[in-house]
Amino acid sequence: MDAFHPPTTRPQGVLHDLGLDPAPRELIAAVKAGIDARVFVDLARRLGVSEAHLAEVAGIAPSTLTRRKRSGVLSPAESEHVLRLAALLERAMHVFEDERDAADWLRTPNLALGDAAPLAMADTEFGAREVDDLLGRIEYGVYS
Repeated sequence: MDAFHPPTTRPQGVLHDLGLDPAPRELIAAVKAGIDARVFVDLARRLGVSEAHLAEVAGIAPSTLTRRKRSGVLSPAESEHVLRLAALLERAMHVFEDERDAADWLRTPNLALGDAAPLAMADTEFGAREVDDLLGRIEYGVYS
């Protein structure tokens, strides 16, 4: 089974816009160090969801989110979840060629995902792979 890979082909993109170097080694280092909590806030805004909803999808308890925003840094596990979601937004933007359309698609229930929203499916690594696979099918015109 292939691992989910954040897109790295574009020098500019969501990850870059969020202040992150999209090179795999740099993302690994960022996850291990913990990303800035502002990345979480910016990603929620870009996805068009509340911070509470994004926290739920990323597996961050509300009280923990409050502490992380106060300290300014997410834990490595939280960072990995948030970067997974940012990478999916970037992938969707590549497919739909528009950030608003990509964010709308991620928030909208999809029959190919059992009527779950792609963003909700991305709360696990396996779910994120399913969303990424679906984006690939859409990109290449494969019936889903």
